[in-house]
Amino acid sequence: MIQISVFLENKKGKLAEVTKVLAEHNIDVCAISIADTTNFGILRIIVDNPEKALEVLRQAGYTVNTTEVLAVEVPDRPGGLHRVLDILSKGDISVEYLYSFVRRPAERALILFKVDDLKAAQDILKRENVSVLTEDDVDGLGAK
Repeated sequence: MIQISVFLENKKGKLAEVTKVLAEHNIDVCAISIADTTNFGILRIIVDNPEKALEVLRQAGYTVNTTEVLAVEVPDRPGGLHRVLDILSKGDISVEYLYSFVRRPAERALILFKVDDLKAAQDILKRENVSVLTEDDVDGLGAK
């Protein structure tokens, strides 16, 4: 799954400017996270059309980057996230960061993981019967 990172000045209205560019080009934000420091922030987004989003954001003058992340279905109950984190930990996979997804099927939370070894994490989770979603799976959630 492709995540887009946008580097922003930490000033009033900058986040609204990015979402305006995306809205004007009919790009749907499916998941969003922002981390900030005193002077700048990193906006991380999953969108329905990453190629178009990259193009329009670059044309608007933003510095953007892409990263592969995992989209994982986690039971939406106490201990659901812990099970996935425990599997990754026992598999010697480091989680660099995670955040939740906006769209959710019933009784499932969707969590995005940035890990140090994407392929190994996918293999370990699938062996443990954890649902790892593809981009097509995630795109299909919008219709539900």
